[in-house]
Amino acid sequence: MNVLSSWFKRNFNNPQIVILISMLIVVFATIIFLGKPLSPFLSSIVLAYLLESVILRLQNLNLPRLLSVSVVFLVFVTLLLFMIFWVIPVLISQISQLVQQLPTYLSTGLEFVRKLPENYPHIITIDQAATLTSTITSELTELGQDVVSITVSSFFNVISIGIFIVLTPILVFFMLKDKKEILAWFARFLPKDSNLTMSIWVEVDEQIGNYVRGKVMEIFIVGLVTYILFILFDLEYSILLATLTGFSVLIPYIGAALVTIPIALVAFFQFGWSSDFAWIMISYGIIQILDGNVLVPWLFSEVNNLHPVAIIVAVLFFGGIWGFWGVFFAIPLATMVNAIINAWPRSLSENRNLLRKS
Repeated sequence: MNVLSSWFKRNFNNPQIVILISMLIVVFATIIFLGKPLSPFLSSIVLAYLLESVILRLQNLNLPRLLSVSVVFLVFVTLLLFMIFWVIPVLISQISQLVQQLPTYLSTGLEFVRKLPENYPHIITIDQAATLTSTITSELTELGQDVVSITVSSFFNVISIGIFIVLTPILVFFMLKDKKEILAWFARFLPKDSNLTMSIWVEVDEQIGNYVRGKVMEIFIVGLVTYILFILFDLEYSILLATLTGFSVLIPYIGAALVTIPIALVAFFQFGWSSDFAWIMISYGIIQILDGNVLVPWLFSEVNNLHPVAIIVAVLFFGGIWGFWGVFFAIPLATMVNAIINAWPRSLSENRNLLRKS
């Protein structure tokens, strides 16, 4: 008990640490319990944060703040309308076509499995093929029921999605336009003695800014290059598969592996065991290699590198709490935790050094 008491006094005797922990608890509790109703507000913060860097660059060219905000917001709204009226309808159309093609794909796949004992008798038996066929059928039936339930439930969320689409641009505009006033209002609630919190925020602000800008660029570049590749090979559902590939970079290591499955299946059902199938998969693999070894180091050169285990744990933890946004901000949140540890009192740093030596 004395050891625990002494550890607590050594690491929590600084009032600024108590302030920092209290603020983190309030922020995390607000997001956990009020994240869904506040989703337009939280999404607006993310978008405003992303657009702010572009506005600052325009201001460096001696453009007034209001003019810079107006130009950037106009481009943002144009891209949003393009997404709403072209990209999303195309995605919905391709998803609908894919759902209609599933019975054909299923019969083709089952026929391929049934012929495996004839083509490869030394590898798979008739009983194994029958078991595999029944397993695939049951899994796809369950998946189809889940898709129907998701479609029905999503129908009732159309109104909330409409409200989200309308409110978010309005909030983004006023956050950009009245940035100083909003920050000054929030600053009124900060304790006077909050130097530790501000020092951590400076580091986290830089890291999150670099990460968000880099991740958006990575999604766009990977998605666009993959779309061009699929168009060259005339692969079906090109926009849908390219979109999935672009957003797969949100989940390091795992996302690329998961998206490979639908790409391989669509390519196989369209081309079979042909050279086109092989070239598509080889080209897709080259894109993934270039993304991990060239694009990511270039885009995230200013972001602190985290261990792969830390990244995966952060994705699982924050994704389980906040879903999509938790996955998107898993690495910045892990960076924030790392910044807090680095800014902790020296006694804790000494403990970490001792732990490393042991």
